Parts: sequence; structure tokens; C-alpha cells
Amino acid sequence: MRIIYTILFTLFISLNIQAEILPEAKLEMKIPLTKKPSTRPMTVAYIPGEKKYYIADGGLSPVGNEPFSKSQVHVYDEKGAYIKSFSPGFDNRSIYYNENSKTLETVTYNVSSAAGFFPNTGIFKLELDDQGLLTNKSDTVSRFSETFGSAGTMPTYDAKNNQYFAKQEKSNIVRVIDGTSNDIKKEIALDFSAAEVEHHDVTDHYAAFTNVPGHELILLDVDHKRFLIFNLDGKLVGTSELAKDLKIRAKNHFNGLGYTNNGLFFLYIDSEGEFGTYHAYKVLN
Repeated sequence: MRIIYTILFTLFISLNIQAEILPEAKLEMKIPLTKKPSTRPMTVAYIPGEKKYYIADGGLSPVGNEPFSKSQVHVYDEKGAYIKSFSPGFDNRSIYYNENSKTLETVTYNVSSAAGFFPNTGIFKLELDDQGLLTNKSDTVSRFSETFGSAGTMPTYDAKNNQYFAKQEKSNIVRVIDGTSNDIKKEIALDFSAAEVEHHDVTDHYAAFTNVPGHELILLDVDHKRFLIFNLDGKLVGTSELAKDLKIRAKNHFNGLGYTNNGLFFLYIDSEGEFGTYHAYKVLN
């Protein structure tokens, strides 16, 4: 009986530790960009087995008769050292590692088709070689679907439930999209009143999915330099402060973000270093 109580107590403690919000976000690492971004850094993915970070640029839609975007994906090692850049052909918005299929995937600009039709629009698997580097080959996961809403949305992925969280622009709404049918499963109204923010204070298209029960969504409050943590009911469960002298730009409302499956929130500081630097913060312990 004592063993059972010990196991239950240990489990209780571990779950509470897992869900602890750090009052001040902890800077864990930096990735100084060695190569000038092809456009604007959008989001970041991490593959544990490869021990590599993948930084996706976006902002160059295919033009004219050219069906491929010139936006690149840049690969860095786990210590932030640059390896190589690739051109898979997509106007990336959200890059992530799919733990179900063990593949690197990207969601493009206008995944909802709200801005009209563009070639190579949707969600795609990016092929990797045996070194964990892109081959510039890809496969389609799904084509565009109007259920994603805003053209600029940067959906984050929940592998366990095969669903996406698509923040809608100029609002407090996050749509939950089924990864198979692309149906809207629900809409989450984030409690901006409790957070004392307006839609123009926070990231416009991006809500990070954390996979931490009760603390599932994180928004960057650009204007007040802090992270806002919400649960799946939209309730504000806490905040985590950033340094007040951190030079966050207005552009961070729309890009230069990322949340990786090793629990780090990435924030691009374009004034640091020759080509800018990604800061990686721990928000939840």
C-alpha cells in the first residue's frame, strides 16, 4: 500500500511540475542567423531524433508562371550552429514535426484560400535524407480548406489528436481543425478581458500549442512583452514575463515566432546580430 501511495504522490508532483508557469520566461538558447533570410522568418520546428532545428521563411508567394515559392528552410544543429539552407518551394507559415508520421511538415500561406487561389497551397510533407536534411522533394498532406479561416493563419499541430489550432486575425478566436476531414471541431474564444489585452496587442495569426494539459495555448503579447497562457476553454491560466528591454518589433505580431516539441517558444529579434537572432524561451516547466 505504501508503494501505491508513493507512486501516486510522485505522479501528482510530476504533473504539477510539468504544468508550472514560469513567472519570468527563461532564455534557454539562441540561434543567430548565419544566412540572410530569403524573406521573413516565420516559425521553427525541432526533430529530436535528428537533433536539428528547421527555420522556415515565408512571404514569397509563387508569381507569374512560376508555381514555386523562393522562400527557404534553414537547418541548424541543436546548439544553434548553421548547417545548410534549402528551397522546397513553399510560402511557409507554420513548420512542425509530425510525431505520428515522423515527418517534417509545413502549412503554407493562404491554406484557407481566403486570398484566392495560389499554386502549391495547403499542407505538405518535406522529405528528409538520412542526415536529416531536406531533399527539396515533398508530398501533399492536404490541399487548401476554407475552414482554416484567415489567409495568414499559422496553424500549430496537435499530433495526439490530429488537429490544428488556427488563430484568426484581428480576433480572440482560435479554430480547432480536424486533421483528417478539415472540419471545424470547435472555436475557442480566448479571454482577452482577463488578460487585459486587445487583439492588436498580441500575435495576430499564431497561437502555440504546447501539449501540456490545462496550459495548451500560448500567445505572445507583443505590446506588453509577455506570454499569455490559456487552456482549451479559452481561460487565461497565467502569464510569463519577458525582459522589458527586449527589442520586440511590430513585425512579431505576424511572424518571427515558433514553438517546438521540446517545449521552447521561439522569438525572432531582428536587431540582434547581422541577420537577426532567434531567442528560445521556456515558459512552462
